[in-house]
Amino acid sequence: MGLTREAAWALLTEYTKSESLLKHALGVEAAVRGYARQFGEDERGWGVVALLHDFDYDRWPSAEDHPFKGVEILKGLGYPEWVTRAILSHADYSGVPRETRLEKTLFACDEMAGFITAASLIRPSRSILDLEASSVIKRMKDKAFARAVSRDDLRLGAESLGIPLDQHITNVIAFMRPEADALGLRGNL
Repeated sequence: MGLTREAAWALLTEYTKSESLLKHALGVEAAVRGYARQFGEDERGWGVVALLHDFDYDRWPSAEDHPFKGVEILKGLGYPEWVTRAILSHADYSGVPRETRLEKTLFACDEMAGFITAASLIRPSRSILDLEASSVIKRMKDKAFARAVSRDDLRLGAESLGIPLDQHITNVIAFMRPEADALGLRGNL
């Protein structure tokens, strides 16, 4: 099966109606594609994985169903094993360990992209364009801010890539900035 962004986007929008989940998928896609470029990997393929990592979540958000239902659908459509394995590995409870660079990158970018989005939206500018890593790190220390996001997962993601946390944050911000309009993160800048 050909891994095209168009097919992945069509599948994502068929199963996901939540605007915030669609923007999350776009944010994770931007971050994962950025790392693919940096690592000299398959940007298109990695981007498809990132777009589809949560495509089933809107319909089946429970840990019993997500990402398992989505992976069943992807297998039925002929997506390769490396795609479905990476999607399974982003959920700790799936029992699929993160082994490949793609799997580690997806995990590292998933929660971080969401956290960076939240940190952008509470700025006076409501923008990612003037967000810096130091501001994100400050928000990580505030237990009440985005409390559902595991700070340990944010740190573990950077560690698994072998990148210092502040550099990982800087990278993800930089990878997401060109998509500020699509992500709703241009704010008033």
